This record gives sequence, structure tokens and C-alpha cells, in this order.
Amino acid sequence: MADSTKTVFAKSKLVGRIKQFFIQIGELSYFAGRFFKEIFTAPFEFKELLRQCYQMGNRSLVLVCMTGFIIGLVLTLQSRPTMIQFGAVSMMPNMVGISIVREIGPVITALICAGRIASGIGAELGSMKVTEQIDAMEVSGTNPFKYLVVTRILATTLMIPILVVFGDLIALFGSALVENLKGQVSFQLYFNTVFDALSFGDLVPATIKSFFFGFVIGLVGCFKGFNSKKGTAGVGIAANTAVVMASLLLFVVDFIAVFISDIFYEL
Repeated sequence: MADSTKTVFAKSKLVGRIKQFFIQIGELSYFAGRFFKEIFTAPFEFKELLRQCYQMGNRSLVLVCMTGFIIGLVLTLQSRPTMIQFGAVSMMPNMVGISIVREIGPVITALICAGRIASGIGAELGSMKVTEQIDAMEVSGTNPFKYLVVTRILATTLMIPILVVFGDLIALFGSALVENLKGQVSFQLYFNTVFDALSFGDLVPATIKSFFFGFVIGLVGCFKGFNSKKGTAGVGIAANTAVVMASLLLFVVDFIAVFISDIFYEL
């Protein structure tokens, strides 16, 4: 009897979690639809948009560059012995360049920004929600969704691709540094080889999906913060769940982007 009761309880709990998952997906879709509706209606908060772009881009640049530099170093140091074993060490710049530009650079940069930006947005908007600052904006006649949400989502959508470019360049510099020290390959030769290996089809998909990465980071961070509940404890929950949900959605978006790009490569 006790076992059957536990089984029923476990099933009901599982059904509740699945139901809550689909409810949250629906709420997130509605939130995204509201964003696309508000973005084309006046007034346009250009000053706040520029401020958010500066805050997100400038404060994330050092972290992204440091991460990119370490990725370039580690990827080259780990790959070099294997490439030497197969007699393909001359292909190192090609391999590292294509790997970083097409996949590693955008994904790692987006994950770093999800941890920093999405959590920051979730905590900031969550604290404004629980302290009733958002309600005060509505009472005063200001549209809090346009001022707080639209500007932040646009800022992340615009700034993540720029951060990806910086991260890729610094990662390639780190790789070139290893090749220069271990293989006596000049920086000019290294970068000439990398740019010769890269094609238009490598740059465009990576750039396009970087915009979607930025959109997902801003959307999830704003969604979690704007709908924060349970008092001050909800601020921490909003920041934490924003990072988790944004990271998972980044992998989903990346899979879809890679799947679509592979279809075009086969045509």
C-alpha cells in the first residue's frame, strides 16, 4: 500500500513538473511576442539602449577576451601533439581557426555572457519587481516593459556578436602565440593561413547565430527578472534560473543553427 502511494505521488509530481515546463514555455513565448510588438511602437528609448549596450559590452569585454585567450592556448597545446603524430602540424592554423570561428568562439562567449549578463538582468529586474519599482513606473505613466525589457534584449542582441568577434580574435592570437613559441611560426604566416582557410560560409552562420544567442540571453534574463516572485528570495531564484535556462536554450539554438547550416552545405 505504501509503495503504491509513493508511485502515485511520484507520477503526480512528474506530471506537475511537465505541466509547469510547458506553462513556462508558453509564458516565455508570450513574453517574446510582447517584445516584438513593443519594439516597433513609440516612444523609443535610445539613451537607455545605448547605456545598456555600454554596460553589457564594456563590462563583459575583459572577461570574454581572457576566456578567448585561454581557449586559444589550451586548444592549440592539446591538439599540437596529435597533429605532430599524424604529420599534419602545418594544418594547425586551419584547424584551430575554423574550430574557433565556426563553433567554439560563439558558444563559449555566449555561455560566459549568459552567466554574467543573464544573471545580472534577472537579479536587477527581480529586485525592482519585489521592491515594487516596476509597479511605480506603471503608475507614473512609464511603460516599464519598453524601458526595462526591450532595451536590454536589444542590447544583448547587438553586443553578443561584437563580443564574439573580440573573443575569436583573442583566441586566435593565443593560438598563434603557442605556434610562434613551439613551432617558430610567425604571426603573419599564422593569420594568413587562418584567413585563407576561412570562407564566407564559415563566417555568416557563426555571425547570424551570435545574434540569436544574444536575443536568448536577454530574453531569458528579462523574463525571469520581470516575473520574479516570493519576495527577496525570488531575486536569487530569478538570477539562478536565468543562467540555467539561458544556457540550455543556447545549446538548443546552436543545434538548430548547425543543423540548418549543414543542410545548406549539402546543397
